[in-house]
Amino acid sequence: MDILFSIAILIMSVVIHEVSHGYAAYSLGDPTAKYQGRLTLNPLPHIDPVGSILVPLFSFFLGGFIIGWARPVPYNPYNLSNQKWGPAMVATAGPASNIFIAVIFGLLIRFAGIIALPSAFVQVLFFVVFINILLAIFNLVPIPPLDGSKILFSFLPYRFAHIQNFLEQWGFFLVVLFIFFLWRLIFPVIGAVFSLITGISLYNFF
Repeated sequence: MDILFSIAILIMSVVIHEVSHGYAAYSLGDPTAKYQGRLTLNPLPHIDPVGSILVPLFSFFLGGFIIGWARPVPYNPYNLSNQKWGPAMVATAGPASNIFIAVIFGLLIRFAGIIALPSAFVQVLFFVVFINILLAIFNLVPIPPLDGSKILFSFLPYRFAHIQNFLEQWGFFLVVLFIFFLWRLIFPVIGAVFSLITGISLYNFF
């Protein structure tokens, strides 16, 4: 049941993540996501059979953690009012939404004793906070097609365009490599953010 419950939280979290991209693009002048019916919290238009179901199952059983993605919300960067920083702003909106969710529910964990929340409910909050922090940090890794790559490319001088070309060419394989072999590199960062928000060590829940 834990794995099914975690996947349900993951799906809703990645849906919010993608919708945030769409709204950020829309606010900057691009209506692509709106016209394609993707500015909705209904998970059905966003579910990716591989990223939303298969990868979370495989990552849980093979690596002991849950990661995944939804169908990317489309946007046209040429419609953005800010051509230089627009793509980075759209990219940042996704991880920012996950951090926002983590802060809201993390504060409930922090003050659970004061407001007398049941321990079972606190456990639910843990999954919400942990998964959203994981999504935010993971998506900030600067490997295409993750959001961190778009942020990196906005800052990257033109003379380093070959780095962008290399990452875009091999991005899929690098992401797969990262998910299954190098994800533990970001775990200390996840733990630090979790503790900062909740006031509790992440390892208390394992």
